[in-house]
Amino acid sequence: MRAFELALVDWLTERSVHRAPVIVGIGDDMAAVGWTQGSVLLSSDMLLDGVHFDSRRHRFTEIGRKAVACCLSDCAAMAVRPTALLLSLALAKTDTLENVQALLSAAVALANEFDTPLVGGDTTRWGHPLAIDVSVAAAPYDGIEPVRRSGARPGDRLYVTGVLGGSLLGRHLSFTPRIHEARQLASALGDRLHAMIDISDGLALDLWRICQASHVGAVIEEELLRRITSEDAARLAEEDGRPVLDHVLGDGEDFELLLAVEGRPDDAGVPLHSVGRITEADLRIRRLDGAVEPLEPTGFTH
Repeated sequence: MRAFELALVDWLTERSVHRAPVIVGIGDDMAAVGWTQGSVLLSSDMLLDGVHFDSRRHRFTEIGRKAVACCLSDCAAMAVRPTALLLSLALAKTDTLENVQALLSAAVALANEFDTPLVGGDTTRWGHPLAIDVSVAAAPYDGIEPVRRSGARPGDRLYVTGVLGGSLLGRHLSFTPRIHEARQLASALGDRLHAMIDISDGLALDLWRICQASHVGAVIEEELLRRITSEDAARLAEEDGRPVLDHVLGDGEDFELLLAVEGRPDDAGVPLHSVGRITEADLRIRRLDGAVEPLEPTGFTH
């Protein structure tokens, strides 16, 4: 059975109306809307206490930073420039003014690192845990078209920008959105960069999303995945007894970039790690012994 979140997105996509000025609608990392001076790209992320963070043990500075970082990562996924943020809070009755000020200070500090002002939002209070919603507006860089999920082609090589797995041990709170790396990649690779996504829900699931949008398949190599296994993934595997490869493929919240590129990106100017290639159909994994098996799009869904 399809996961609830994926089924809901499919249902909504079938019912969404895609007409001018909409350029990119539901189904990518950001939507794009045309206007007289070009286009604006829009995205939002909602984070919930007990799901994306735990206010009983995570500092409010970590929570505020993560909320903004998640939204900015959508801009990295499409290689666009964030221009402004909105942040809305549904505060728990126990949240103090000092806690909220700490959260907002960290959120503004990260936004300022990327020259993205916080320009508004809303604040409410309720008898439930803290919820944070961040929306971002972005614009294309001069001479760079937004990179979508839907352009991957058979024969493309697949790369990621960093190690994967085990983010729950702390990296999910401290990661830096790959804004600068995405701009460099899009500028250096140009038309050879066919598709890109940020790995928010797990490598297997987010690769499946590229394949679905592009109407292609993929095969990834277990040998190559072992080279990008984070130390946290190995530690978590020791703690919970699950195979370390499961953590690499499905933990999520790594927020590295996954990209499909024509040829070798030796001139990209950004360290990249090969993980496989795009094929005509089906999602598969090549094991160390050479056997090729179906790969389930495991990862985090609500």
